[in-house]
Amino acid sequence: MGGMRALSNVRVMVTGGAGFLGRHVVRKLEARGAEVFVVRSAEFDLREKDAIVRALDAARPEIVIHLAAVVGGIGANRANPGRFFYENAIMGIQLMEQARLHGVGKFVGVATVCAYPKFVPLPFREEDLWSGYPEETNAPYGLAKKMLLVQAQAYREQYAFDAITLLPVNLYGPGDNFDPQSSHVIPALIRKIVDAKLRGDAHIIAWGTGEASREFLYVEDAAEGIVLATERYGGADPVNLGAGREIAVRDLVQVIARLCEFDGEIRWDASQPDGQPRRMLDTSRARERFGFEAATEFETGLRRTIDWYIDAVLATQQATRRVMRAVQEEAEAPAKKRGMRPAA
Repeated sequence: MGGMRALSNVRVMVTGGAGFLGRHVVRKLEARGAEVFVVRSAEFDLREKDAIVRALDAARPEIVIHLAAVVGGIGANRANPGRFFYENAIMGIQLMEQARLHGVGKFVGVATVCAYPKFVPLPFREEDLWSGYPEETNAPYGLAKKMLLVQAQAYREQYAFDAITLLPVNLYGPGDNFDPQSSHVIPALIRKIVDAKLRGDAHIIAWGTGEASREFLYVEDAAEGIVLATERYGGADPVNLGAGREIAVRDLVQVIARLCEFDGEIRWDASQPDGQPRRMLDTSRARERFGFEAATEFETGLRRTIDWYIDAVLATQQATRRVMRAVQEEAEAPAKKRGMRPAA
């Protein structure tokens, strides 16, 4: 649906293009010969209409890929429901409207698996997107992104505006957000387990019961799916992006612990929420409509992510030691100078 569109010499504006997913999307676009304009939040506050207009005037894009989002794990969603709803909704709604007014030829909206109802048969099929209310901790964020699907379909109907909507599952990979206050499950667990091992801890505490399941998509695969959809898909129907396999969080913790060679005890804090009970997508529509299938084996992706985090930790430790050494040398310099004998 929608013919093949070569991206060579096409001007593409990518919001969130400097972020975790965005960097991979930008590289793949550039590899196809696109002229990419990256919208950075430091320069363009997409919550403000004037900033959106400035970005569109500067980029003059033929295609807009909207990746920017205010997002986090369960803890961040619980702490910021109003902010997550407002900022995600206002960014996307204003951006799509201004893209239409600026004559943009195609708008690629990247939504979220959090838009799905809390209770829906597995695998999640796009037809079930409206069969119930999302899981409560994710609902404000998920519904804000879901409204962009409504907007895209309404604009297609009234203005013949080519806007498509993609629904990726949880992403993971090197360069992910490892901040314990806002990270998603895989980076949070990797950090917790690696840090525990480095400290010599005998156990870690994991949130929830471990009974919930999740599906994960390697970030580079997700980027390829987005670019393929940009090239090949032009339909009104939303499309899932996933790997088509689920894993229980309890099993996920064991896999990460094994890959990190951590043999301590895993303790579960059942007072913390599990989130949505199960997640796994039906990925057949992406395969049929624009030829996307995830290519990265799960443990391969996990190993790369763990290695990246360990390298980042070691680099930080080395940098800290250098700074401390420099401070110490600077503090000792006056004493050394006082103890020096004058030249004969």
